[in-house]
Amino acid sequence: MPIIRNLHRAVSRAYRRKVDLSHPARSPLGSTVVNCVIYEEGARQPDAGSADEALRQVRKSGKGFVWIGLFEPSGTEFAWIAELFDLHPLAVEDAVLAHQRPKVERYDETLFAVFKTCHYVEHKELTATSEVVDTGELMIFTGTDFVITIRHGGHGSLGPLREALEAVPQQLAKGPAAVLHAIADQVVDDYLAVADSVQTDIDNAEAEVFSEHASRSDAGRIYQLKRELLELKRAVAPLDRPLHALATKPLPPVGPDIQPYFRDVADHLARVTEQITSFDALLDSILQAHLAQVTVAQNEDMRKITAWAAVIAVPTMVCAVYGMNFDHMPELRWTYGYPLALGVIAVACLVIHRSFRRNGWL
Repeated sequence: MPIIRNLHRAVSRAYRRKVDLSHPARSPLGSTVVNCVIYEEGARQPDAGSADEALRQVRKSGKGFVWIGLFEPSGTEFAWIAELFDLHPLAVEDAVLAHQRPKVERYDETLFAVFKTCHYVEHKELTATSEVVDTGELMIFTGTDFVITIRHGGHGSLGPLREALEAVPQQLAKGPAAVLHAIADQVVDDYLAVADSVQTDIDNAEAEVFSEHASRSDAGRIYQLKRELLELKRAVAPLDRPLHALATKPLPPVGPDIQPYFRDVADHLARVTEQITSFDALLDSILQAHLAQVTVAQNEDMRKITAWAAVIAVPTMVCAVYGMNFDHMPELRWTYGYPLALGVIAVACLVIHRSFRRNGWL
């Protein structure tokens, strides 16, 4: 694969040039490193320096783990990390390229997880082009003594999550699997928040469709909402089987003590999945109701047009008859013939109009 060959070439060039990897200013990762921290027994250790120094310190002491956070690293930048932690080339390719389906894969003693992050885009009014759901990606490499997180997209920051975990050292002391669980839990909680916000949009769309001032352009907004809901569904639905595997199967470094936590996350995911399914069905019903209303409105318009055409047909017929150039026609030269013709037209039109109004056509 071309990208894998490029990664290995980049690593080779870095080492051939004898890059000082321990110096932050000259680190191959550049500004893509969000954080590099060592944790021992759930407590954050003093500044660990570069990634290789942190890993060397953890493996020398034989306890704790290192957590490295990256933001959209390039293939060349990530090649150094891949070499340092002996990551599988296929997983490295997925982590760099992004746009992956949510999944959890095992490579020897390392787990590679992909989560889709979701963010609700605030908007004053839903239109046919409104963006409602914005998605990003989180890739997590989890080993026995390390966690590497790679974030793609403008949201899904793990800073608050890191602080929350540091406030509960007994949970963080369970190792890298605790970090993986916390990330999965936050991602699914974000799904719940987005689903609740989308429900508000759906309720508003439903209210507008059945209001007295419903617009025929509502179909575009409903369809856009369905498309945005599909974006959320693509993030949520594929995650069911990976979470089930984390909760039930022996996957190092996820031990039996952390698996019940993944079952709880899977339950929350099931709730989101059910919500999305019900939202999709509700939007189908709203769209069908809107189309039915449009059809009824069109039928009413046609009835009104037909009714007025029938009213206009009477004077048209009378005028057409009397407009013919014949000498011998009834009352043609009578003094009151013209007023009489107008009177007949008016009475006939009034009778027809009242008849249509009584039947609800006008």
